[in-house]
Amino acid sequence: MNHSLLPQPDKIRNAQLPVAYENATLALAECNRVDECKDWEDKAVALASYAKQSDNKELEKMAMRIRARASERCGALLAEFEKKINRHSSSSSEDELTRDEAAKEAGLSPKQAQTRLRIHEAKKNDPAAFEEQLESDNPPTITNLAEQGMAKGIPRYEQLGMSKKAFQAGMYFRGHLADMAEQTTNFDPQDVVDGSTLEERKQIRQHIETIDEYLDQLIAKL
Repeated sequence: MNHSLLPQPDKIRNAQLPVAYENATLALAECNRVDECKDWEDKAVALASYAKQSDNKELEKMAMRIRARASERCGALLAEFEKKINRHSSSSSEDELTRDEAAKEAGLSPKQAQTRLRIHEAKKNDPAAFEEQLESDNPPTITNLAEQGMAKGIPRYEQLGMSKKAFQAGMYFRGHLADMAEQTTNFDPQDVVDGSTLEERKQIRQHIETIDEYLDQLIAKL
């Protein structure tokens, strides 16, 4: 890559987003701002629409896939820059950017740059597994992907002596468990009970019993 041909720093910082991405962002912003259903006269139809929206997780999954792929491509481009350049070398140019400089110009902190490089490594290590995870019904988080790219050339699960199935199970479950633990600090137990009907309380109890049984098995194996 001839870095001397790169745009000036101000152009890098003001780089445009793809038109399709901009349009999607605007459409979502409009959905967030305007609630069409609230003015519908037919409340039953409005209820059905809200039910479909609240149960549809496809937008979240697509957003996670977009972020993951953008992060990987960002890491791939960062990897093309040299880590350090000897400014006194006859082969170097004052206009060439080091990897750290390129990341900074692009608005990335050192940690963000490192995360994106690791995600790129995760794809390099196992491209098929990377795409398989992204297209699954439970796409991995940016943090999950970065963890997989910490070992160059060797899949993370192999480095840890785990099977791929076990590695993914642990990764996903820990994320869900952390989310649940966080939610326990957001809702007062009495409010949860007071805000539930008798039938809903019965469902909560059944879910807790299922979780308790699973956690007993899990704790016994830890």
